[in-house]
Amino acid sequence: MECLWTKSFIGLTLSMFFLCLGFYLLLPTLPLYLKNLGLGESQLGFIIGSFTLTAVIVRPFIGGLLDRFGRRYFVIAGLILFAIAMVLYNWASGIFMLILLRILHGSGWAISSTSIGTAITDIIPARRQSEGMGWYGISTSVSMAIGPVLGVWMIQIYSFRHVIVLASCLSVAAILIALVTKVPAIRSENKRRVVFFDKSILPISASILFLSLTYGGITTFLPLFAGSIQVNAGTFFLVYAVALTVTRPVAGRLADRYNEGTIIILSMILAIIALLILSLSDGLMGILVSAILYGIGFGSALPTLQAATLRLVSPVHKGMANASFLTALDLGIGLGSILLGFISQRFGYPVLFASCAVSGFIAVLIFIGFVRRTLLHGKEEHIGNIHQSS
Repeated sequence: MECLWTKSFIGLTLSMFFLCLGFYLLLPTLPLYLKNLGLGESQLGFIIGSFTLTAVIVRPFIGGLLDRFGRRYFVIAGLILFAIAMVLYNWASGIFMLILLRILHGSGWAISSTSIGTAITDIIPARRQSEGMGWYGISTSVSMAIGPVLGVWMIQIYSFRHVIVLASCLSVAAILIALVTKVPAIRSENKRRVVFFDKSILPISASILFLSLTYGGITTFLPLFAGSIQVNAGTFFLVYAVALTVTRPVAGRLADRYNEGTIIILSMILAIIALLILSLSDGLMGILVSAILYGIGFGSALPTLQAATLRLVSPVHKGMANASFLTALDLGIGLGSILLGFISQRFGYPVLFASCAVSGFIAVLIFIGFVRRTLLHGKEEHIGNIHQSS
């Protein structure tokens, strides 16, 4: 079997882990810091949202440039930009400066995460793509579990400045690891045209968007819902992170060995069931069952969908495909936070999570109706390209 755990794979995965850990340290603590500065809810939302909006805009352009000029320079440049923005939080004050800083930070995040995610696909053996993406995805899931808890603890015991110092050190560690990690020099031979989008991945991108919309609802409104039924929201996210971490590599291996389309559909169905259980929950048991099922379902679907997206395009367009995947993910999470807020305000949390389940069901229908057959055909072509290149 082709080797997965190479020095380059480990180096890029560690670099992504430190990058994400710094990001998730800031995620729950920045709103608290901005609130203490005296900013209102609308101002706070605009400042926080400018980060995601910037990432959504920047990612597609970076994807095409990665295919045209290679990965390494963008990996390093994105990490440096991210680190500089992190350090500047120590001196940022005023709405205008904070928005500019969030735009800079969002650009660094989009460039670094897209380029590292693309470089990792160059290193993973083609026949172990889903398994490799599952292991790589653990770098984000573990940081997602540790970062917010550590960040909130630090801001309560110390200060926001201490959070920034730690996050800046983690960003520098990500840069140092990337500098000593060998990244394949892969670039397009086409000197005339940079491809930023391929219509063949539009259906799978739509499926990813509707699925990630459910995650936007979870991250934004689960803490409020849990508080309303006297349950610690941290319990859900801890159990979710553990279930996600344990099942991702297993799901990836099954997808590589058998049929990735079947794994994706079953994973989405588990996520839908989790959301329906959540909509009916009134205590800890429902929260725990939902967290386990959502961690298995959503956690297994994402890396497999990312690997599937890459199979649908030419190998020289991996950067574009990876950027499209991440853009759909960011956009779905952002829209989920915004649109589901109106449902929550008017109808309450049970209807909100039921609406999330409907969004997941739409994702399944799009995948079955428009993606699965194309995916099987694309997989045959992908394997054929591998044989020709070898």
